[in-house]
Amino acid sequence: MDLGTVMRWTAERFPERPAVRGHGRHLSYREWDARTNRLARALAAEGVRPGARVAFALTGGEPLASLHLAAQKLGAVSVPLSTRFSPDELRYCVTDAAAALIVTDEANAARAAAAAGEVALRTVVEIDAGAEREPDHALGTHPAETDVSVMLYTSGTTGRPKGVPRTHRAEHSAAVAHAVQTQQRAGEVVLGVMPMFHTMGLRTLLTSIVVGGAWVGQPAFDADESIELVSTENVTSLYLVPTIFWSLLRTGRLSEARSLDRLAYAGAAMTPALAERLVEEVAPRAFVNHFGSTEIYTFTIGPDVAAKPGSAGRAGIFSRVRLVAPEPGTPPDALVAPGEQGQVIASLASPEAFAGYWQRPDADAKAIRDGWYYTGDLAVADEDGDLWVSGRVDDMINSGGENIYPDEIEAALVRCPDVDDVCVVGLPDERWGQAVTAFVVPARNADPVAAAEKAMAFAREVLPSLKRPKRVIAVHAIPRSGVGKTLRRTLVAGEFEPLGESTRG
Repeated sequence: MDLGTVMRWTAERFPERPAVRGHGRHLSYREWDARTNRLARALAAEGVRPGARVAFALTGGEPLASLHLAAQKLGAVSVPLSTRFSPDELRYCVTDAAAALIVTDEANAARAAAAAGEVALRTVVEIDAGAEREPDHALGTHPAETDVSVMLYTSGTTGRPKGVPRTHRAEHSAAVAHAVQTQQRAGEVVLGVMPMFHTMGLRTLLTSIVVGGAWVGQPAFDADESIELVSTENVTSLYLVPTIFWSLLRTGRLSEARSLDRLAYAGAAMTPALAERLVEEVAPRAFVNHFGSTEIYTFTIGPDVAAKPGSAGRAGIFSRVRLVAPEPGTPPDALVAPGEQGQVIASLASPEAFAGYWQRPDADAKAIRDGWYYTGDLAVADEDGDLWVSGRVDDMINSGGENIYPDEIEAALVRCPDVDDVCVVGLPDERWGQAVTAFVVPARNADPVAAAEKAMAFAREVLPSLKRPKRVIAVHAIPRSGVGKTLRRTLVAGEFEPLGESTRG
C-alpha cells in the first residue's frame, strides 16, 4: 500500500468528515484530497519527478503536512528537515540527499536560501499560489510499496545527521501498528504538534488518516495554546514526548480537557512521578509507552503505563526483539541470562523497518548485523517478560570501576520538590574516572544554591551510596533537541552556566 492511495481511499470513505483542524485551514477529507492533488501537480510543475528527493524546510502545521502528502501522491521522496538546523546543517542534508528542490516558507526562507546558495539549489518560498492554479485531479502516479516515501535525518547529536530512507510499506505498516498499539479508534481527534521531521510527528499524521480521524495542527508547541486546542477541538488522543507532558501539567489546566482519554509517549523515558501525575489529571482509558526509533518504528509497547509505570513492555505486533550482551561486536545469538541487563536488538524483518542508512556504510556496519538492528539501548526483562529500559550504551557512567546508568538516578531526583528538571551525566574526575553529576533546574522562585543542596540531601535519602551524585549543579535549563531528547553531551562538554552547586563530602 502506498500512502497516496491511503489518502485517496480514506477520502472516498469519509468525504465530508473533518480531516484538518487547528491553525490555518479547516479541511474535510474531500477538500484535503483535492488540496494535496493540486500541491502534487505544483511540485511536478517545479520539476520534481517521481523518485526525486524534495526538501521541506517549513514550520509545522497544515502546509507541511499537505506537502508531505503531496510528495507521496507524486511518488517523490519527502525530506522534512529540522527547523533547528543551522544553514550549515541544512546545506549538509540537502546536499547529502541530492534534493531536487527546497520548499520553504517566510519564517525559514533566509536560512533555506543560505543553505541552497552554496550548492546552487533552487528554493520555492510560496508554492500555494502555483497549487491554486492546478486542477484537483490525481496525477495517476502509483509508487510501489517498496519505493522510498520519506527520508528522515537523525538529530546528529554525535556527528553529522544520518539519512534514514523509509519505504511506503514501512510507513504504512508503522501507522497501522501505531493505530492498534495505542488503541486508536475510528474518527480519533489528535493533536499534531510533534514536528514532522521526526517519526512521532509523521506517525500522528498518517495514523490519523488511516483511522479517518481529525488531525489538529499546531505549528510549534506552546503549552497554553495546546491546552486551548485540546479543549476547543475536542482532542481525544495525545502522543508526545515526556517534556511536553510536563509542560502541559504545569499549566494547571490539563484536567479541563474533558474529551481527552488516550495518552501515549515515546522519545525518552517517562519517570513514574510524571506517569502518576498524568493518571491523576487525565484518568486515561489508554496510556501507552511506545519504545522504538526512526529506523524501526516499533521495538516494544508498554500497553498500560498506569499499571506498570516505566515499563517498555514486549515486542510490538510487527516486531521481534532480543537482549544481547552489551559489549561491542556481540552476535545476535549472545542472549543475556534472565534478569541481566543487555542491549536491545530488533529484527530488520519487521515491515516497519528501514533497509539501511542513506550512503552511510560506516553507520550500517555499526548498527546492523545478521539481519538485526542494534539499538544502543540497554534494558532488563522482568519476570513477566516486560522490558525496562535502563539507558543508552553511550550514556553509561563508569565511576570507580562500577557501571552506573543515569535513568534510575534521574527518576529519583525529579521527585525532589525543589527541582523542576534533572539530567545526570558522568564528568571527568581524577579519583573516580567519572563522577556522577546531577544538573538540576530549580523549581520556580527557588534559590539555585539552596535547590542544589536540597537535591543533594534528597539523594542521600532515596539513593544507595554508589548512585548518589558527587556534585549537583543548578542550571537554567536542561539542553534538549527539538523533539525533547536530552543532549547529555552538551553538559559533558562543559557547555553550561552554573547557577549554584553542592558537592558531596
